[in-house]
Amino acid sequence: MTSFPYQNVTLELVQGDITKLDVDAIVNAANSSLLGGGGVDGAIHRAAGPELLQECRLLQGCKTGDAKMTKGYRLPARHVIHAVGPVWHGGQQNEPALLASCYQRSLTLVTEASLTSIAFPNISTGIYGYPKDKACQTAVAAVTGFVGGDSALKRIVFACFDSENFALYERALSLLR
Repeated sequence: MTSFPYQNVTLELVQGDITKLDVDAIVNAANSSLLGGGGVDGAIHRAAGPELLQECRLLQGCKTGDAKMTKGYRLPARHVIHAVGPVWHGGQQNEPALLASCYQRSLTLVTEASLTSIAFPNISTGIYGYPKDKACQTAVAAVTGFVGGDSALKRIVFACFDSENFALYERALSLLR
């Protein structure tokens, strides 16, 4: 884990399994049905247990660029924020704005619930094909652009499953110092 103090919050970078993190909320890189899938979405649903799927059925899906919050059930995290990132189509279909919106909406939900910590995966960089370097730049810009208000938020974690994303985030966060 590497920490990067930024304004009134600590940005952290970890490489590993987001389902193991003890934070108030983890973000799920969800599909629009919110009913589970592959990658981080499937891992979160498996770790949280069947109650998560039951609650997600009640949410009636989610639009790309938006996010909805549920309980965390069997996860160490108390909540799961399901953010629906864009599929990459070359950047010409509003993908950067939609991806940034995922991070902003997630942070808004955490702030509205007076939670103090959140962990993000690398949204849209798996099966959705978003280039990892571009997704990292968008994520860091969206998060740092959000930070600074009178939020109770104190800790934001970027959880990278692979070493490529970890290196990209480490470089981007080190430039904030």
